Amino acid sequence: MRILNKNLRLQDVTIMYFTALAALMVILVASYQAPITVDVSSPKSNPSGPILPLPMPFHVPLDPRGELHLAWNVSYTKKEVYMELKVAKLRHGVVLGMSDQGELTNADLVVLWDSGNENFFGDAWSDSEGKVSLDSQQDYELIQAQKKSDGFYLLFKRPFSTCDPRDYLIEEGTVHIIYGFLDQPIALLKQLNLSQIHTGVQRVLMLRPDTPSPTLPPDVQMLDVLAPSVIIPNQETTYWCFIQTLPENMPKNHIVMYESVITPGNEAIVHHIEVFECSPEIRDVPEYSGSCDDKMKPGKLNLCRHVLAAWAMGAEAFYYPPHAGLPLGGPGSSRFLRLEVHYHNPLLLAGRRDSSGIRLHFTPSLRRYDAGIMELGLVYTPIMAVPPKQHTFYLTGYCSSKCTQTALPEGGIYIFASQLHTHLAGRGVRTVLVRGGKELEVVQEDQHFSTHYQTIRVLRKMVNVLPGDDLITKCTYNTEDRTKPTVGGFGIMEEMCVNYIHYYPRTQLELCKSHVDPEHLQKYLNFINRFHGNDQCVCGEVSVTEQYSQLQWDSFAAKVLDTLYNTAPFSMHCNQSTARLFPGEWDKQPLPVVTSTLKKPPYPCEVGPRPTSRPLTPTA
Repeated sequence: MRILNKNLRLQDVTIMYFTALAALMVILVASYQAPITVDVSSPKSNPSGPILPLPMPFHVPLDPRGELHLAWNVSYTKKEVYMELKVAKLRHGVVLGMSDQGELTNADLVVLWDSGNENFFGDAWSDSEGKVSLDSQQDYELIQAQKKSDGFYLLFKRPFSTCDPRDYLIEEGTVHIIYGFLDQPIALLKQLNLSQIHTGVQRVLMLRPDTPSPTLPPDVQMLDVLAPSVIIPNQETTYWCFIQTLPENMPKNHIVMYESVITPGNEAIVHHIEVFECSPEIRDVPEYSGSCDDKMKPGKLNLCRHVLAAWAMGAEAFYYPPHAGLPLGGPGSSRFLRLEVHYHNPLLLAGRRDSSGIRLHFTPSLRRYDAGIMELGLVYTPIMAVPPKQHTFYLTGYCSSKCTQTALPEGGIYIFASQLHTHLAGRGVRTVLVRGGKELEVVQEDQHFSTHYQTIRVLRKMVNVLPGDDLITKCTYNTEDRTKPTVGGFGIMEEMCVNYIHYYPRTQLELCKSHVDPEHLQKYLNFINRFHGNDQCVCGEVSVTEQYSQLQWDSFAAKVLDTLYNTAPFSMHCNQSTARLFPGEWDKQPLPVVTSTLKKPPYPCEVGPRPTSRPLTPTA
């Protein structure tokens, strides 16, 4: 049988071959990128077939009006997140996504949109200008679309990691959720630009511990620390402070659990809440209910810094381990508590009253161990600074092996939770346990940290710190928007690098922090001044803050400062609860030598075959 006509030229065969190949590629790409169609008018639409009801233990309102609500569950065995998005009033579509710090640009998105004739659901991404494109690798799998009396529900899932460079890596720590509403149909998704629609951002801890909550004791009592029917100011951001007094001669109890109490209707406005114990040395704290930023507030409020409880939007109730509790009342404690409520009111709603706060559950039946709170990281001092115009700059604080050897009991301590803290320039915090020069465990890590989302985070696994261990806390900063150096301190435009670890049994070690040796820092300042032609020594004549400010900052000065922080000896603050140092020599301590660092375990997509696109077919 003749395959080709003898008159057919080789050139014709070549053209036919490449034409067919191009057509095949178009078909493959079309099927590779095809979004799934969704019928928003029918009661149910199950692209994946019948499913059993999935529990959704975690949930958070996304927008201030409460029209968008996200609930989710986590499968650590499959390394997948199941999400349920409720849209109270579905117009022409909705956008949900994740990005590094809540930006609308370079975001990983899932979109439900109305083309005018049909509704589509698909995995997408935004570019550096906010323009949206359908992703060539569809990693959001729609499980169910359902219309109910209270809104439209989308149930879908996504792996932690997809190995798609355009997708967000879901890991422990803060996840910045972005959302948007589509108010008109769009024929093609590429016509959508996130900068041209109503959008917002919400922060959550998406990966939570999967351990069951402990049972509360039968004699548990409750203490509510609540805002006193505050009229929420009609401004975007308010920090409200209130002083609450405990009964006189209150005996020692153990706090075993606490939870938020949110005034109904204010769930989308109450952003986060903290309860602080005042210093026991203060015998009297004036009554106060007002703005935390009011310059006329009593100065003694600044001495109420010992954290008892911290809650942020989307957080669940916080339980202590069954054999430990946080002391409340008794000798050595304060009668005064400071409540701080952050109201986020971008719609500038007026006349809204609020009595939100924290409910403490405590028991007079003391548990075996007192829980304690210890500060790790950097001392609040201008000696540590971040140069201006830095995309990424690191500062590291040490809790040295010498300090833990001096202050910890023979069996060590067990860390079960922690609260990370920086100010506005902070982008990441990581505390790691080092034993014998080797990184042993990550205590807590958040590489998408935001100062606007600070809550006490329960560890998935308790960490045992032994005498002689090092605890190293490393913070990441971004100062691209600043023209002057950012020094350490208490001001919001100054910086901190702290991890408040919650542990048991309680010890006398309350603060285990460091800063670079001042003499080596002064040598650095003098060297940079001479390098730039300024030979005049200002040693001791002006403050460190002023010397930093007068320095001529360029890439060389920043790199040398970074080298100084990573090589110079440091001063150790190994402080007792009385604020006094433990006996010993704590200046000019050598940096710990770390010979082995931890490697992150690979995700399934990194060790198996690369994901292949699912040919998505329309649903009825």
